Amino acid sequence: MSSRTYTKEELDAALASMGVTDQTDVSRYGSGHINDTFKVETKRGVRYILQRVNTDIFEPVVLKNNIVRVTEFLKSKGVKSLEVLGYENPWRLYAFLEGYTSRDVVEEPRQAYDVARAFAKFQNDCADIPAPRLDDIIPKFHDTPDRMRQLDEAVKKNYKGRLANVGPEMAFVESWRANASRIVDLMAKDDIPERVTHNDTKINNVLVAPDGTAVVIDLDTTMPGSALYDFGDMVRTSSAAAAEDEKDLSKVYSKKEYFEQLVRGYLEGAKFLNEAEKANLAFSGKLMTFEVGIRFLADYLNGDTYFHTAYEDHNLVRARTQFKMVQSMEDQAAEYEAIVKKYS
Repeated sequence: MSSRTYTKEELDAALASMGVTDQTDVSRYGSGHINDTFKVETKRGVRYILQRVNTDIFEPVVLKNNIVRVTEFLKSKGVKSLEVLGYENPWRLYAFLEGYTSRDVVEEPRQAYDVARAFAKFQNDCADIPAPRLDDIIPKFHDTPDRMRQLDEAVKKNYKGRLANVGPEMAFVESWRANASRIVDLMAKDDIPERVTHNDTKINNVLVAPDGTAVVIDLDTTMPGSALYDFGDMVRTSSAAAAEDEKDLSKVYSKKEYFEQLVRGYLEGAKFLNEAEKANLAFSGKLMTFEVGIRFLADYLNGDTYFHTAYEDHNLVRARTQFKMVQSMEDQAAEYEAIVKKYS
């Protein structure tokens, strides 16, 4: 969420453009870092979510096309999803999902299972969306070799003179460089198919109703990709024992019992996976964690121009935690592969 402030007149004008004129309160809502999100209360008792798209990151027209296509397609199948009530770029209006709640952190293995089931169902529900292909919202978003290229450029420029601070981190990157292209190469050979993927598979993007019905939200990065990218990022975020910016690396590791529940939940729902995808499930967690690590490291070398930071070495600390997570998964590789085989 940006720090930009909006006047009452700006917010009222945005709502009026989408037919809402009886608002009694418009207040900041949620914990997102990209778009500006507001909860809208009205005299009628109807509530809405008003959101301004971050146009520094997203091309609004392309984003609108994908969002509307996905939500309308899911609606046509009777699948509960976000309901777009108005879209006047860069503003959009959603129905408020009454009674649904979310979590920011996976606190027990069962929640990891639920997250995996929710995203597997989302992928399955979107699998037969008709042509044309969805647009690439952020081209090469999970192209790990391209992320390596960006890191290599940051190393060459050494813009802030920080390269001397990252010797151990660069040594780890070099030890992993040969793995970076595995999924991209398999997709190029059609061994792994392109699918409709969410690309931000954190627990706080799953809302749950009292009856257990789950709705996947934050569809901004829903676009073509590999199912493994979604599963891998679930492993990165939902099996982590510590925060993304934990300084004490002794606290940073991947929790095996959470990984097992992710695999169990995902494979129960993702019946569309082929053998090559199943064979790379455990690897995908390492790859997505490595990819995020090199993104943090590149941003650190570039002077912290992309990720918001709270202190000078924040991105370097983040990179270290990601690399420690990769090492933890490497240390448990045989056990993780056995878990995948158990549920395949």
